[in-house]
Amino acid sequence: MIYETPDAYLNAPHKAIALFGMSGLGKTRIASLMRAEADWFHYSVDFRIGTRYMGEHIVDNFKREAMRNPFLRQLLRSDSIYIASNISFQNLAPLSTYLGKPGNPDLGGIGFEEYLKRQHQHRNAEISALLDTATFIGKAREIYGYAHFMCDTGGSICEVVDPDDPADPVLRLLSENLLMVQIRGTEALADELVTRFEKNPKPMYYPETVLRDLWREFMEARGIVEADVDPNAFISWGFRRLLDHRIPRYDAIARNWGITVEAAEIEAVRTPDDFDRLIAAAIARHRAG
Repeated sequence: MIYETPDAYLNAPHKAIALFGMSGLGKTRIASLMRAEADWFHYSVDFRIGTRYMGEHIVDNFKREAMRNPFLRQLLRSDSIYIASNISFQNLAPLSTYLGKPGNPDLGGIGFEEYLKRQHQHRNAEISALLDTATFIGKAREIYGYAHFMCDTGGSICEVVDPDDPADPVLRLLSENLLMVQIRGTEALADELVTRFEKNPKPMYYPETVLRDLWREFMEARGIVEADVDPNAFISWGFRRLLDHRIPRYDAIARNWGITVEAAEIEAVRTPDDFDRLIAAAIARHRAG
């Protein structure tokens, strides 16, 4: 780890943290707090994905929908209007909407193979955005004058790395430049996270083998075919199953590459000093074994 002791972290002139864990546990809240009240640079991996790497896909999807409307179609073809994505750290809806939900198109779904294609695009984009982190640490200091840096990772980081491979390129780069900090949820939080997800869907990535297994299981259990799948029902059900799949993978990242704080501890953080004390305590716990 780049900070071997609590004091090494607390006294570091340039602090750098990467938060990871299940969606909905407070990564973006903490990153926003540190940006607003302690002048940390906030690097959102999902924002980078939705702007740098998938922005064109997102806008093209908007244009396809607009071209279905004769009025908008004529304006687009004559360059009288333009369409852009207004994605932000707090609003990832443009990316979520592009990724879509597989199932009945009359209920807002897209074909499973099209969904799978967009999942592959997201995987490649996420890896690239994670690898950009070191570059942005340099930009944050040299261009913008930020001393401290927070990487707000997406919930699917555990799906695009191999936590048990000491040569994993993404985890090596991150751990050499930042302190990897897992926010660990509990089984008791799972239902609450599903409810939060249903109210505010975040971009979802499934490994292809997991996705195909879940898709088949969902249809077989209900005796339906693809055209009958309620996309909202599948996404909510799939998110809950994905939590079970991801928990041991997050734990492996923390065990091999970083430290862990509990979701309840993060929930209690109200100030930058609270956060710094929590990280120092977590480093001390890690050193104590």
